[in-house]
Amino acid sequence: MSQDQFSAALEALLFAAGEEGMTLNDLASTLGIAVPAVRVQVEQWGSALAADPERGVYLAVFGERYKLLTKPAFANLIQNYMQDAGSRHLSQAAVEVLSIIAYQQPITRIEIDEIRGIHSAGALQTLLAHELISEAGRKDAPGRPILYETTQTFLDYFGLASLQDLPPLTHTQERAAPAADLFASFNAQLGSEEDTTDAEEEEKNNE
Repeated sequence: MSQDQFSAALEALLFAAGEEGMTLNDLASTLGIAVPAVRVQVEQWGSALAADPERGVYLAVFGERYKLLTKPAFANLIQNYMQDAGSRHLSQAAVEVLSIIAYQQPITRIEIDEIRGIHSAGALQTLLAHELISEAGRKDAPGRPILYETTQTFLDYFGLASLQDLPPLTHTQERAAPAADLFASFNAQLGSEEDTTDAEEEEKNNE
């Protein structure tokens, strides 16, 4: 694999991994390359990415995990976007993910993906930006994935006094927890707008 091919593959993997990032062992296993070789190429790619003024992201290291983050120079721009996005209704995809978290919390992104059948990283970022969900520690499982739970803002947003006020699920929904049914139960009674964004449509189309 050439350096250019490696860089493209690395960027795709870290983008898909989202806020959880990946370890060198994860990357080596996925790419089929020895850990020492991956370390060298990752460091070279990270340095090139940080120095490139035409790129809006950089490679960050948190302990043993590598993540793609937006460069600090664009912090105000992103903050403005988040504030503007906060004034819009949640999309169907975001409410679908939120409904799964509400009923299954605490829950990991991978578990949410398994329920939905598609990646949920984009919707999770939207919900985190709206402060409707928050991190709830890490699951005691391989990789120590992040757990998510709803917040007080979530209750306020939907006019709920507590989680006990969530629309009840049927016995089938409680056992199978299909995303579409969870969304229908939640959205029908709480009345969120359906406004799937282009980014979320692209997320579905990429599956």
